[in-house]
Amino acid sequence: MAHLAFNLRRDPWIQVLTKATGTVQTVSLATLLDRPQDYDRLAGDTAAQDLAVLRLLLALLHTVYSRVDATGQPYDWLDLDPTTGAVNDIDPDASGWAADLLATWQTLHQTGQFGAALDYLTQHEAQFDFFGATPFYQVTAAQYDALVPAKKQIHTGTGTVALKQINRLVSESANSPALFAPKSGAGKDSLTLPELVRWVITYQNFTGVTDKSKIETPEKFAAPAGWLYRLNPVFAKGQDLVETLLLNLVLTDGKVYHSEQPVWEQPLDAYVAQRIKQVLPDNVAALYTAWSRLLHIEWDTAGRPTIFAAGLPMYASDNAFIEPMTTWRRDDKAAVETYRPATRGQRNMAYAMWRNFGQYVRTSSAVAMHEPGVVQWLGRLQEQQLLARERHLTLAAVALISDGNATSQSPVAEMVDDMTLAAAVLFDRTDGDFWPGRIEDTIAATQQIGRDYWAFLSNVATIRNLDRTAFGTKHSAAFYARLNGPFKDWLASLTNQDDREARIREWYQTLQRLVLTTADAFVQQATPRDLSGIETERGVMNIFVARNILAATVRRDLNIEKRNANG
Repeated sequence: MAHLAFNLRRDPWIQVLTKATGTVQTVSLATLLDRPQDYDRLAGDTAAQDLAVLRLLLALLHTVYSRVDATGQPYDWLDLDPTTGAVNDIDPDASGWAADLLATWQTLHQTGQFGAALDYLTQHEAQFDFFGATPFYQVTAAQYDALVPAKKQIHTGTGTVALKQINRLVSESANSPALFAPKSGAGKDSLTLPELVRWVITYQNFTGVTDKSKIETPEKFAAPAGWLYRLNPVFAKGQDLVETLLLNLVLTDGKVYHSEQPVWEQPLDAYVAQRIKQVLPDNVAALYTAWSRLLHIEWDTAGRPTIFAAGLPMYASDNAFIEPMTTWRRDDKAAVETYRPATRGQRNMAYAMWRNFGQYVRTSSAVAMHEPGVVQWLGRLQEQQLLARERHLTLAAVALISDGNATSQSPVAEMVDDMTLAAAVLFDRTDGDFWPGRIEDTIAATQQIGRDYWAFLSNVATIRNLDRTAFGTKHSAAFYARLNGPFKDWLASLTNQDDREARIREWYQTLQRLVLTTADAFVQQATPRDLSGIETERGVMNIFVARNILAATVRRDLNIEKRNANG
C-alpha cells in the first residue's frame, strides 16, 4: 500500500468539458481553480456525480471567501486562526459584513479568479490526500474500529460495500444484480483512482440503505440515505463553469454571518458527536460535505480496495433552510409551520420543471411557499444590481430517483432538466400583473389541456377496448414531452416589457395547435374499429366524435374566441 498516493489538490480526478476543444479532460482541484475560465462545465460519469462534485467545490469556495476577500485579505470584522485560517471570533458590533461579502462576490464575478482558494488548498493539502493519516472523506482503521460494534470491526470482514455498489452507473448490491449495467462481470468491481474518488464523493451524497452496518450509539437509529438523495435539487447553471460556481456561491443571506466549516476541517470525534445528536449544520460548507457513511478503505498488496461502511445518524430536514439547493413543500398537517424538502419519485420523475413552476419561484405573496435558497440568492444579486435584469438565468434540476423500497432505496433513474427565464421576468414582483403569477396561471391552464387530452385518450382506449389507465399514462407522457420544448422556448422569450395577455394568447394558440395535431395522429392512423366506434349511452363514440369533443373542450378551457376578440 505504501506505493499508493493520490492527492485531490494536485492529481487529476475532476472531469471537465474544455472550451477550446470541446473534449473532456481530467484535472486536479488546483488546475480547475487556477484556470476555471477554460471549462464549460463539469463532465463526469453522471449528472448526479457532477452535482456532488459541484457542491464539494462550492463548499471549498464558501469556506475561503467567507473568511477572506477576493484578494485573500481577511475581513477586518473576523478574528482568524493564524495556523488554520478558521474563524475564531466575529466582531459582534460589525455592521458591514454582508456588504463586504457581496463586494467579494462582485470582484470574483468580474475577475473569475480564485487565487485565495488556491492558497487555501496549498495550506490544507494534507486534508485532500486520499491516503495517509487523514484520508479524504474516510477514516483510518483505528478510528473505524473505535466507532463500530466489535462484531463489525475490520478484522471481521463484515460491513463492506462493493465498488459496483458505490459506482452509481452500476449500483449493484450483493443480492440484486444490475442487469443493464454498462459493465459486466469483474469489470463492475473495477475503478481507477480518479473514478473511485468521484464515486466516493457521490456515494456520500446519494447513499441508499442496502448496507446495514452502523456506528455504535446510545440509541438505535436507521442508517439514512444520503442528504442530497432526499432533496429535489435545483441550482443555477451559468454560461460556463466559472459562472455556474459563482451563481451558486451563496455568500450571505443578509441576515446572519455563517462561519463555514467543511467536514475536512472538523475533528472526527467532534463531528461524530454532533451527528449522534443529529444537529443540523448551521453553515453551507458543512452541509455540502456531510457524510452519510463512515468509510474506511483497506488496500491489498496489488492496490485493490475493500471498502468498509458504517451508517451515521442523520439530522432532520424540517425547516432546514440552510440548504440552498432544494425545493420545499409545506406540511399543512404539522402543528407549527413546517417545510420539508420536496422529493421526486418514480411517479413524478418525468414531470418537467416548468410543470412545478410554483415550487421554484414565488408566484404570489398570498401563496405559502419557501423559495429555494439559490433562487433567493439570485434575486438578491439582481436587487443589488450585481446581475443585469436583461440577462437570462437558467435553473437546473438533477435528481437520482430511488426504487421507493424502504429497505434499499437503490437508484433506478436519473432526472435532468432546466428552464431559462430573463432575470427581470423571474423576479418581477412589483407590478400587480407580475409575470411569475401569470406564468403559473398559464401553466395551470396548460395542465387543464393535459387533462382534456387524457379524456380524449380515455375515449380512444374505450373504443379500442384497452386499459384506459395504461393507455392514457403512456400517451399523456408523450404529449407532455412534446410540449416541453415549445413551452421552454416561450418562457425564455418573455420580457418584462411584454403585453402579458398577448404573450399568453400566443402560447394558448400554440398549445391548441399542438394538442389537436397530436390527436389528429390517431385519426390519421385510425383502425376500422376506431372508425365504426362503439355504442354508448350518449350514442356512437368513434375517433371523429372523440376528436370533436376534444376540440370543443380545448376551445372552452382556453377561452380562445374571447381571447382572440379581446386581442
